[in-house]
Amino acid sequence: QLQLVESGGGLVQPGGSLRLSCAASGFTLDYYAIGWFRQAPGKEREGVSCISSSGGSTNYADSVKGRFTISRDNAKNTVYLQMNSLKPEDTAVYYCAADRFSGSRPETYYSATYLYMRAQEYDSWGQGTQVTVSS
Repeated sequence: QLQLVESGGGLVQPGGSLRLSCAASGFTLDYYAIGWFRQAPGKEREGVSCISSSGGSTNYADSVKGRFTISRDNAKNTVYLQMNSLKPEDTAVYYCAADRFSGSRPETYYSATYLYMRAQEYDSWGQGTQVTVSS
């Protein structure tokens, strides 16, 4: 079974940067599209960014566009989320997960303008990594 492990979270000041990693074990990641989600206390889990299996298509929530960059290195079996210009409202537990429909969705699905990432369409969730943005 695919297992994903997030790392790279921490405490950072507003305006700072962090790079999160999502590493797969027991399975090669290159078949799967991967999504990053986050959940703040008292709020629902929300999709942040996703990337197709090849890395050729990506998507971002409006709240992080221009600040976050998703990428993947299939040779290292890892997906990254580079987060710049962090704001206090980015504080949350960040999770990565694999799209259950990876094999049936075209590349263009992941770059669609109005893509809405549904958590129930993803599985193999990692344990999460805490990101806290505070001065």
